[in-house]
Amino acid sequence: MRVGLLGGAFNPPHDGHLKLARLALEQLALDELRFVPTALSPHKPDPGGPAAGTRLRLLAEALEGFDARCRIEPLELDRGGTSYTVDTLETLAKREPGTAWILVMGSDQLAGLPRWRQPERIFELASAAAAERPGTPFLVPDLPGICLVPAWSGQPGELVALPATELDLASSGLRGQIQAAPQKDPGGLPAQVLGTIRSENLYR
Repeated sequence: MRVGLLGGAFNPPHDGHLKLARLALEQLALDELRFVPTALSPHKPDPGGPAAGTRLRLLAEALEGFDARCRIEPLELDRGGTSYTVDTLETLAKREPGTAWILVMGSDQLAGLPRWRQPERIFELASAAAAERPGTPFLVPDLPGICLVPAWSGQPGELVALPATELDLASSGLRGQIQAAPQKDPGGLPAQVLGTIRSENLYR
């Protein structure tokens, strides 16, 4: 079983997340891709916004009709507190032995990998795949135990370059646009997500 893990606050989920998921499914021969919403990111201050349950619901709406291989992994929300990738991987490895894991991310996250908690342990448990985002080049992090490869073998410790997303979208920017002009479509949001944001007056 080859499983991709795409983590984030998804506050709100947008087309960039879906494009990244699609690239991972196409390029990595995944059996499944799981979206992993964080409870609280250790790398970014809490931006506020809807409660975790609402973020979870928005993500579920974004995935409606998207791809049957995608599902939500609520492990970090259920655990609560600060979400550390190494803790999530340790739990998943014990819960689902024999599964091959690969972290799916944008190139903006690559440079920060050495500052994650126990990065060496992360790459004993999983590999990573990153897609270049506009303005952020794909750079291999200075991290022992990680090896750039052209295609993921299913083994841990590998890094794969995905095609560029070519979408310059960020949840923080979308939140700002919604707050500044609530009735204007900021672009980049799935229709069902935008509909819920408007009907429930989120991000005002």
